[in-house]
Amino acid sequence: MKIDEFLDQIGSEFYTGVPDSQLRALCDYLMATYGEDPKRHIIAANEGNAAAIAAGYHLATGKVPVVYMQNSGEGNIINPVASLLNEEVYGIPCIFIVGWRGEPGVHDEPQHIFQGKVTLKLLEDLDIAYFVVGKETTEDQVSAKMADYRALLSAGKQVAFVIRKGALEFDGKITYKNSHPMTREEAIRRIVEFTGDDPIVSTTGKASRELFEIREARGEGHGRDFLTVGSMGHASSIALGIAVQRPEKRVWVLDGDGAALMHLGAMAMIGAHGPENLVHIVLNNAAHESVGGMPTAAGKIDLPKIAQACGYGRVYGAATGEELQGALAAASAQRTLTFLEVQCAIGARPDLGRPTTTPQENKRAFMKKISQGAKAVAKVVDQKA
Repeated sequence: MKIDEFLDQIGSEFYTGVPDSQLRALCDYLMATYGEDPKRHIIAANEGNAAAIAAGYHLATGKVPVVYMQNSGEGNIINPVASLLNEEVYGIPCIFIVGWRGEPGVHDEPQHIFQGKVTLKLLEDLDIAYFVVGKETTEDQVSAKMADYRALLSAGKQVAFVIRKGALEFDGKITYKNSHPMTREEAIRRIVEFTGDDPIVSTTGKASRELFEIREARGEGHGRDFLTVGSMGHASSIALGIAVQRPEKRVWVLDGDGAALMHLGAMAMIGAHGPENLVHIVLNNAAHESVGGMPTAAGKIDLPKIAQACGYGRVYGAATGEELQGALAAASAQRTLTFLEVQCAIGARPDLGRPTTTPQENKRAFMKKISQGAKAVAKVVDQKA
């Protein structure tokens, strides 16, 4: 179905959400039609943030908003849906458009498999009526469903359209780019040269895919790297948990700008505890590149100043290979909680692959590597005693 036909039937004047590759047609249409006009379209930091923005829109206008998201974002909307939107609380109507990654019977990446199985069940548990949209769905069917939904929305309920792969189409083409000269893969390659045997926690999306392939090209194993293929926004918190338990190891986290923004409070927790062995690197291309390229707010804010305000001991920025080399050398030469923002271009190799190991295999290899390091340190301590 053409995206404009689909949205004509929904009839909303306001959209907010987090981009999803399954909803690429919707995301590109919104950017082509509204851009980032906050009265019509706001790209949120996370899905719960979007639900709250939608609530504010309804309170201000009395109209029904639309929240779009990947099904992985259902976890983030549980709190605002259950304790804000629900009819037993404020009764704020909202239409959710949910990209169905990991739909049973449809091949997808491992991080989407369980989420795909519980997608519809979670909506049922949240008392959100849903309608699944596939390639065969017609405009008349969406129109008929909206007729049913209007009564629910008038009663302060929430409803959802769950979008199967390839169900929506957009004839236009949106190109996302910036002016930064260094690619993310080049930045990661330079970082790997400095980290040596240190553990790395990498964020979801293309950063982890590039790190995996860099290790392959170098003929190295993958035990040093924990690839956070799902749970967007939590890589830095995982790294914090590792760093405080393994103070003898310098722990590096490769974060993305969209991921860092999704759970920005993690930086406050990291700064408050101040592990001197943690280096937090944000690869900032100001875009949700792994799901299409829509912009993030990271192009309009100062992440290094936020890190400094959160209590990071050293803060650096880099936009070129030479600047990155200097910042990495400085970070490696000291033991203090460090933040580094690396400005990167939007884009990746067209032949970029995906990890060939499973998440379970990655976990076991990483834990084995960490354990070996801990045993070596313990042996040295015993000998000194």
